[in-house]
Amino acid sequence: MASGDPYVLPGGLPVPEDDGAADHLPGLGLPDLTLPSSSGPVNLAELARERLVLYVYPRTGKPGRPMLPGWDDIPGARGCTPQSCGFRDHAAELAAFGARVAGVSAQSLADQREFAERNRMPFPVVADERLELARALDLPTFEVEGLTLYKRLALVGENGRIVKVFYPVFPPDRNAEEVVAWLERSRSGR
Repeated sequence: MASGDPYVLPGGLPVPEDDGAADHLPGLGLPDLTLPSSSGPVNLAELARERLVLYVYPRTGKPGRPMLPGWDDIPGARGCTPQSCGFRDHAAELAAFGARVAGVSAQSLADQREFAERNRMPFPVVADERLELARALDLPTFEVEGLTLYKRLALVGENGRIVKVFYPVFPPDRNAEEVVAWLERSRSGR
């Protein structure tokens, strides 16, 4: 398929379907789980004590490095960098709603730090190489090239509990805008 540039979403990407794999999440508590991040160790329950926007993604790409074979053919796989940059670009709006933001994938801490630095992420980018969050919340994953990766989703946690889940997320570059719009609607009671 088109461009190997991780910042650009090519046309014609397959749209992920709602397989029901996140239907159980609303109402669940965020686990007391501390994971390494680009900003040091973070505890997800602590981040969600008031309001947390946690976006979960398969893996970010690096400019000049090839993507995994068939990556663009997997529904929902492509777009982690545009999704992350969207949350970066909307960080001030999310903060105005009292939301802390964090991103998480199964990538290594070294990968997360490099990505966060290269893209000037103002929030923690969490490394969950052992998929501890996936086990704690039964999050959806998929397999590719011998790797188990997260399926893309975003959730809003308030007072330690998940109150909203965005799944499936498509297109990924609009996810942050969708979260901001939901927060605006929930604040105004609509």
